[in-house]
Amino acid sequence: MQSYFQRNRVLLLHLSFWCVYLSFSVYQISSYRRREVDFSSAFMFASTQVIFNMIVAYMNFFYQLPRFLVRKKIWLYLIEFFIPFTILIILRVMLQRYMIDGYTYQEKYFYSPVYVVQLVVITIFIVVFVSMLRFAVDWFEFEAKKKAVENEKLTAELNFLKAQINPHFLFNTLNNLYYLAYSKSENTTEVVARLSQMMRYMIYDSNAPRVLMSKEIEYIESYISLERLRLNNQIPIDLKIEGDVNTALITPFILITFLENAFKHGVTNNNPNSWVKILVKVEGNQCLYTVSNSKIASAQLDNGGKSGIGLQNVHRRLELSYPSQYELKVNDTTDQYTVQLKLTLS
Repeated sequence: MQSYFQRNRVLLLHLSFWCVYLSFSVYQISSYRRREVDFSSAFMFASTQVIFNMIVAYMNFFYQLPRFLVRKKIWLYLIEFFIPFTILIILRVMLQRYMIDGYTYQEKYFYSPVYVVQLVVITIFIVVFVSMLRFAVDWFEFEAKKKAVENEKLTAELNFLKAQINPHFLFNTLNNLYYLAYSKSENTTEVVARLSQMMRYMIYDSNAPRVLMSKEIEYIESYISLERLRLNNQIPIDLKIEGDVNTALITPFILITFLENAFKHGVTNNNPNSWVKILVKVEGNQCLYTVSNSKIASAQLDNGGKSGIGLQNVHRRLELSYPSQYELKVNDTTDQYTVQLKLTLS
């Protein structure tokens, strides 16, 4: 039912206007004090008014006004409007005089110039009102199309940014896989299996605008497993999950970039003091995500997204997916780098 009203809202708006106008005209004529007027006569008289006004209004609505908007010639529009308008007013006055007293001149008001002027003014007012409906509808349609185009552009940009994540991740993982294969590590087959599982999520499960937080965490856990294998389990990696992650929804791949940077710039198996700590905490519709890592003195850190495709990407995705609904803090000290992200989940 709602979709029916949505599709036919313009038609229903016009019908409502004419029904109200007809009802008002019937009441006005039937309550005319100078003579007794039955309902059927009042309805016929009022219907005549409505029909003539509809002819004038929709002749302008569908024919004269569109031509004016194309040609932009006001004098030509006025000529095209007022010639048929004058003819229809004359016909209406003659018909209504006949209907009111059969040209016996008993109702002198209907033969006076005041009546004709009043009729002309009311008709012009109705024509202007109906014309304004056209402009209002056109404006709303224009705004709707504009919003749809903007949404399509934002969706396309989000899809493009999301598509960049896959090559970025694959590049890093394939480097790890190459190292393991080159060193003939026993973990190579497990890495391939983990990579296959993660790619399944990337290709099939993450196509929706929002995914379950639990699925995103599974992806993060798989990534951490790959890093543990690469680092031969020599580096302490602490992952804590707090709150209900089975019902919360989140934009896919919005968290992984910060974790990738932690391993890329803060961890090496040549440094026994390297470490990574990850916290995911969900309370109601609030999500707190914290990634802390040790720092490598020689590394050029990718601070706050000032460089590097990954962080530039995630900053833009946050702006598009969580406008005014996120807070990102970076704490960069001599020996530690911490990223804290607060999200309002939908």
